[in-house]
Amino acid sequence: MATVLLVIHLMISTALVGVVLLQKSEGGALGIGGSAGGGGGFLTGRGTANLLTRTTAALAAAFFVTSISLTLLARHSVNAGSVFDSTRPAGAPVTAPATPGESAPGRGGILDKLQPSGPAVPQNQ
Repeated sequence: MATVLLVIHLMISTALVGVVLLQKSEGGALGIGGSAGGGGGFLTGRGTANLLTRTTAALAAAFFVTSISLTLLARHSVNAGSVFDSTRPAGAPVTAPATPGESAPGRGGILDKLQPSGPAVPQNQ
């Protein structure tokens, strides 16, 4: 279901980009789509402008509907838990620091310096 909806969503978004690019430029930012430019009158009538506007609105509405549908579908198909909620297996060993320059817990590392001072913990030398 999600794959079908995703393919439809991609087709709608591609069509939406195409329809927007077909519309006449009103700002003339780069001189493209003006009355003196090329194109030979392609898609210049009022009826065509209304058709492109309505098509853009319909594709935009379909895009939002498929986006919300994909979000709801993904929300209901995933577990409520998080990756961080899982615990370490009981038999898994505790690993040492990866590099010799790192300090082990309780050996004067930066986290030990940030902890509030309390009763002194003896350190093995």
